[in-house]
Amino acid sequence: MHPLLRYTLDLFGPSAGASVAPLPPSADLPPHFAHPQASRTLQLDGVRVAFSLERGKRRTIGMVVGPEGLSVRAPRWTPLHDIDAALQEKARWIVRKLHETTERRQQQIDQQIVWIKGACFPYLGQIVCVHLAGKGGVTRLGEAQAPAPRPLYLAVAPSASEVQIRAAVRTWLMQEARALFVQRLDHFAPLLQVRWTQLALSNAATRWGSARSDGSIRLNWRLVHCELAVLDYVVAHELSHLRVMNHSPRFWDTVRSVVPDYAVLRARLKDDQHIPRW
Repeated sequence: MHPLLRYTLDLFGPSAGASVAPLPPSADLPPHFAHPQASRTLQLDGVRVAFSLERGKRRTIGMVVGPEGLSVRAPRWTPLHDIDAALQEKARWIVRKLHETTERRQQQIDQQIVWIKGACFPYLGQIVCVHLAGKGGVTRLGEAQAPAPRPLYLAVAPSASEVQIRAAVRTWLMQEARALFVQRLDHFAPLLQVRWTQLALSNAATRWGSARSDGSIRLNWRLVHCELAVLDYVVAHELSHLRVMNHSPRFWDTVRSVVPDYAVLRARLKDDQHIPRW
């Protein structure tokens, strides 16, 4: 591995990739993948990739493949040829992740929810469908009516617009998420012998949670679309960081101590195509 290369840690950690020899760029061809803030282009594993490059006060080269493309951060003093070499070393992994991200984004566009009466979405592993109860009603989740989807009665008028229905559903989901997160944090914290101090909700595109050494936890409210076991894995994952602030074997042993099947749940979360992006 290139001596300067270090993956940016996220919820899932890095994937391994094979070394690929540098290839000369073809200046007459447009990039196949282009970050909107791209400042440099390389040919990686036979594919032209335009990526954003930021320099700052850091000691290693970090790379992240997100919805916008490839982002690279490097120390101010690192020569460009060292940055290029680091990217070439993980070229196959980068291109694979770029393809996966593009396909996932297209699937999300194809499966975009139209927020009208009868719109359905996942909630804790179940399918819930919108019913309009009128402004004088109370937003509440109805009883399961198998095999029919579970009804969510919204306190909005039958004439409500898509924007209003979407906002009402989002508000309800975020309230449910906060209450459920607090409950699950309080459940797992004593088991892990840690103490969380603050909870914040996020809507990040590619990150499900984060933890700081001061006990602050940030969780993506869209986790309420997942089944409870998957949500519990993320909660336990972030609380485990209060004991081990990395993704070392000791960290995964800590997660396993409270969620023995974490690997299965982790894989299930990575296959998140059914989760609305909002």
